[in-house]
Amino acid sequence: MSDATAGPLVLLLSGPNLQLFGERDPAIYGRETLPERVERASRAASGLGWTLEHLQSDAEAELVAAVHQARGRALAIVVNAGALSHYGWSLHDALAGFGGIVVELHVSNPQAREAWRARSVISPVSDGVVAGFGSLGYELAVEAAIRLAQAR
Repeated sequence: MSDATAGPLVLLLSGPNLQLFGERDPAIYGRETLPERVERASRAASGLGWTLEHLQSDAEAELVAAVHQARGRALAIVVNAGALSHYGWSLHDALAGFGGIVVELHVSNPQAREAWRARSVISPVSDGVVAGFGSLGYELAVEAAIRLAQAR
């Protein structure tokens, strides 16, 4: 976790199994680890004068709690919900009540994969989606979230 006093806060949430980046299906998800991706995102945030805070959890309830705790504290959330993107209705509801910018992130392109991945329950409550750019997506999503928040 980062010091939230350094600048406006963007929260990065990582869902189930994303701690396996670098090991799990590298042909799809790449070889970069989750900490390396978080570092990319943190550099992007800090380059724009923002602070990034990250939480990874395999438990939907922990991600929901983090969204609730971000209310009034963070101006933006970037969420790579993993499989929760397709069925995490409680995360959907929490994000719907957040009040700041929400950017959905996918390392791969769900539209180009199995049919069940094409439907996201997070997209309807997101300001935008970054998908299919591999590890670069972390930088792109953070930059997009910050720029959208600055435009408000």
